[in-house]
Formats: sequence, structure tokens, C-alpha cells
Amino acid sequence: WGPLSGSRWACWFTRPKPTANTTCLLKVVFLVFASLCAWYLGYLLAELIPDAPLSSAAYSIHSIGERPVLKAPVPKRQKCDHWTPCPSDTYAYRLLSRGGRNKYAKICFEDKLLMGEQLGNVATGINIAIVNYVTGNVTATRRFDMYEGDNSGPMTKFIQSAPPKSLLFMVTYDDGSTRLNNDAKNAIEALGSKEIRNMKFRSSWVFVAAKGLELPSEIQREKINHSDTKNNRYSGWPAEIQIEGCIPKEPS
Repeated sequence: WGPLSGSRWACWFTRPKPTANTTCLLKVVFLVFASLCAWYLGYLLAELIPDAPLSSAAYSIHSIGERPVLKAPVPKRQKCDHWTPCPSDTYAYRLLSRGGRNKYAKICFEDKLLMGEQLGNVATGINIAIVNYVTGNVTATRRFDMYEGDNSGPMTKFIQSAPPKSLLFMVTYDDGSTRLNNDAKNAIEALGSKEIRNMKFRSSWVFVAAKGLELPSEIQREKINHSDTKNNRYSGWPAEIQIEGCIPKEPS
């Protein structure tokens, strides 16, 4: 071979530059390695994360970044469907007269329906429920037709027979005035009614009364609405009216 010249020594110690084929091969190897790593990481995540529907996962991803929607809590239902609760030391009541042809009268006391369509105990005329003020229990319910028959007399006796410390709730259904005589009006007026003598044909009327006790002056006790063929939405039938409130219980 002979002695090596300078150029030969340079070639001997200089590493050859990678060719294009070598570069391509390295890229393929790197891609395969990256794919294997990604598959392995995905396998680990699948083992660690519990199963969930794909739609749920997609929704969760979509919802990231969205502002949370604050929903108001559902209002708690109050006794007799009051808007606000009555204090624990009071009775809740709600009276509803008839409205039009198909809306029935109702008497609710302490969240118990005393008279109404569901019970089948309301009818044309004046409907009355009597409640024991001390116990809060209903003692009697009656309906008195004021359009047909002479029922003013029996209604007067029923009102007067209510024992002391009684609450009386009265609502009209259809007509409550045609055969309402003066004795019946006197009996209702004696309980504190201011509108009984203003009753007309098919007037809507509700009234809360007490016998043997005084009700607080701030309690809404009576309301009336007359039939008007021009203004009433029920074509001659007055709209229903209602009153509600809280009656203080007897101190223990």
C-alpha cells in the first residue's frame, strides 16, 4: 500500500455524510416509534378512565369553555297553593268562587280541600264549610241552592247552628241571590259581611267569618264580583274571584 498521503488520511478519519435514503429511513423509524408510543398511551388511558358513552364524552369536550347555566330552584309548594308560606302558628285558607260555566268553586283549609269539584260537594248557590277553630278540623259542609227551591231557611239554621269558636267559609257557585231571603242575609251580615246585600244574579262572592271569636282586621275576609255582559270574559258570567290568608291559631 505504501505510505498514506494527506488526502488519504482525511478520507480515513472523515465520516461519510448521510444520503437521502438514510434520512428517509430514519423518518420512517421515528414515525413507527411515535405511533407505538401513542398507541401504548391510548391503551393506558383506556384502562384508567371508566367506560362512558361516546356521545357523553363528545358533549363533555364540547361543553368545556361554556359558561355554566345557573338554574333557579323550583319554588316550594305552599299550603292551599299560597304564594308565600303562612307562619307555623296560623291556619292557611284559600277560597275560590266559580268562574264561567266550567270553573268550579273551591274551599281549601290547611292544604285540605273541604269543598270542590274533586269531592263532588259543590253546587249551584252558596256553599259553606264550618271548621273548629281550636282543632282545625272540619265539622260540616253544606250546599244551598239559591235558584230553585226554598233553601234560605235551612241555610240560616245551618249558619246559626255553628258552635262557638267556629270558622265559616262561604263561596258562590253560579247564582246565589235569586232566593236569598232577608233572614239569611241578616244571619250572614251578623257574621261581619259587608257585601251580602249587594249580591246580584250570578255574582261571584267569597266570605270568611268567625263565630265566638274576633278575626284580625288585616285578614282579607270578603270579595265580590258582579255579572256584566259587556265586560266579563265569560259572556255574562263573572270571572272567578279568590281570597287567601293566614288565621292565627288559638294560643296554647
